[in-house]
Amino acid sequence: MKWPELAALAAVLVVFVGVHLLRRRKLNFSLLTLLALVVGIPVGLAARGHVEYVAPIGRIYINVLLAVVGPLIAVAIISSIVSLGSIEKLRTIGLRSAGWLLLSNAIAVVLALGAALAVGTGTGVNETLGGEQLSVLQNSVQDFTSVVVDFFPSNVVGDFGANHIIPIIMISVALAVAYLVLLEKDAAKVQPFGDLVEAAKLVIFKAVGFVIGLTPYAIVALTTTTVANTADLGDKFWSLLGLLGLAWATCFVHTFGFNAIVLRVFADVSPLRFFRKLLPAQVTAFTTQSSVGTLPVTTDVLTTKVGVHPEIAHFTAPLGTTIGMPGCAGIWPMLIAVWGINAYGIDYSLQDYLVLALLGTVVSIGTAGVPGTATVAAATVFAAAGLPLEFIAVTLPISTIADMARTATNVTAAAVSATVVARQTGLLDDDVFEDRAADQLTPA
Repeated sequence: MKWPELAALAAVLVVFVGVHLLRRRKLNFSLLTLLALVVGIPVGLAARGHVEYVAPIGRIYINVLLAVVGPLIAVAIISSIVSLGSIEKLRTIGLRSAGWLLLSNAIAVVLALGAALAVGTGTGVNETLGGEQLSVLQNSVQDFTSVVVDFFPSNVVGDFGANHIIPIIMISVALAVAYLVLLEKDAAKVQPFGDLVEAAKLVIFKAVGFVIGLTPYAIVALTTTTVANTADLGDKFWSLLGLLGLAWATCFVHTFGFNAIVLRVFADVSPLRFFRKLLPAQVTAFTTQSSVGTLPVTTDVLTTKVGVHPEIAHFTAPLGTTIGMPGCAGIWPMLIAVWGINAYGIDYSLQDYLVLALLGTVVSIGTAGVPGTATVAAATVFAAAGLPLEFIAVTLPISTIADMARTATNVTAAAVSATVVARQTGLLDDDVFEDRAADQLTPA
């Protein structure tokens, strides 16, 4: 009987009971996961080298999370395109919205890679692959040609079963476009498909919510395992804290720096006024860590405070919860990729970084705006690029804290994109933005 291992498991289970009681008291999700991280550190210190029974809990969580990736991405993309209702709107509002959202993520990818390489995050940690023992671990880097060929589906069932994300995205887009074409010719016959998509979206998002609800428990197990299995806690611990600080700083620069330029140059509005109006949505995103959960606040601010026409606000903002997502799909995967490459001493060429940047941009199509989506996005990018998923497992304990800033970045990018599209299509009400509409209603 392995008593030390049983004792470590018992300690983790006691913490689980505490987490459950706090959840019943409706403790804020962000605070709960932060508390789970803090508690996991001393438990890991006490269980040094004796987490054989604890480690599988974290691995199970990661595997379950990866299992919902394919269905989640497919339904999110199809639903967003179907909601437009016509091919003409897809060409105008849809393509403009997708373009700005993808551009925002592309800038985030470049910004994150530049910051991570300049700082040298992960340097000096000297980790060895294999510590996490993940069944999904991949250690080889694919060449560019193989990556491009793999973009195209060869077997629908096989692609879903193997989590081949890019082919899933292409299949989903093809189905959604086909639906819109048929909708204009014979709406009655294909309308059930649209209803099915919306129903599937509700069910799948609910199921994902169940998985994400397990995050605090997983954080306890993963933090305990990471701390207990780290021979030299100092270098790794401080390196992860540095990575967390870098993530927050990069998100801040993108949120308020890059977006300020876009608002001034392409939307011709005051960035300071815009950010003051958007603050409720940013705070909601920061605390809930859910772009989807923030949508009601985001669309309300866009229509009533910023002056974006409802047709655009109610399409571009929701689309921004599945496309773009610069915080989760751009900044975070790039930062932990560079951290892992340096920490584990992996040889990585300029061509490899170019492929990584391309994947970081393309994979943002279909990233769902729910807590934990950065883990899914990072796993998607790493699986496509052939990077070890162990990087993600090691950095998962700090991921939730980083998610606060990441989600605020995502929501801001979606709101900015909606504002720019509204300006370009003549559907931005300057009277509302400048508060002149309210002034006109006030008696002299």
